[in-house]
Amino acid sequence: MDIRPIKTEADYEATLAEIEKLWDSEQDTPESDKLDILVTLVEAYEAKHYPVDPPDPVDAIKFRMEQMGLTDKDLGQYMGGRGRVTKILNRQLPLSLDMVRKLHKNLGIPAEILIAEAPTLTGNTQSQAQG
Repeated sequence: MDIRPIKTEADYEATLAEIEKLWDSEQDTPESDKLDILVTLVEAYEAKHYPVDPPDPVDAIKFRMEQMGLTDKDLGQYMGGRGRVTKILNRQLPLSLDMVRKLHKNLGIPAEILIAEAPTLTGNTQSQAQG
């Protein structure tokens, strides 16, 4: 097995090509072992060179709503009513700690995403939320 670290973009491309050749390898063979190692190397290279920022809280909530087929009304029980859901989804109101807990527990959205800083709130609501 000739496996080397991925140091350049050319190494990365060559490794992807090798992964493609090995993709349908039978499990528990030297080829599948090589595939596992190469995938791990690519993941490490991509994490370093192509990092993906986590979604902001509102985008995470909208994504989970879509996944689960939920409506604004469905989220009201976790956020204090449909009106608050609308304001949060329109980025006019921040999530409270209680909302974060309920969304994490009931919808499985990672708490670290929900507590992340969301894009700036709009209009006068921002100063009201802070004050």
